[in-house]
Amino acid sequence: MDTTEPTTLAKLTGVYHADGSLLGELRYVFGKLRGTAHCALCDITHGSVRKKRSFRDLEQALAVPLELVHLDERSPEIAAFTEGRTPAVVGHTDAGLVMLLGADQLELDGEVPRFHEALDQAVQTAGLRWPEPRA
Repeated sequence: MDTTEPTTLAKLTGVYHADGSLLGELRYVFGKLRGTAHCALCDITHGSVRKKRSFRDLEQALAVPLELVHLDERSPEIAAFTEGRTPAVVGHTDAGLVMLLGADQLELDGEVPRFHEALDQAVQTAGLRWPEPRA
């Protein structure tokens, strides 16, 4: 019987499949309108203009911080880990980075509750655990 404690999740990083500069944002919007650009994580976090209230509520409820970054905003460590694998949600642990949700797993029709369920399942599948809830 394995008595090893699961590694505790310390932080999450969500990586959009778009650049965050003004030009990058415009390129994404026009690409989305033309059907040539898609980011499932964008669909989950944002409505037509701003972040969804339901997603903001989820961010507050999570037991760990969730940082959302664009391709051009990634730290070197996250850039190397996610290169060619975006959008994505990455877990940070004492043991290192863990890919929790990739592009295919984020295809959730932009539904925040489905994202929350997928994230919980991915944490469990990865053998991680959530820390005690934030105060």
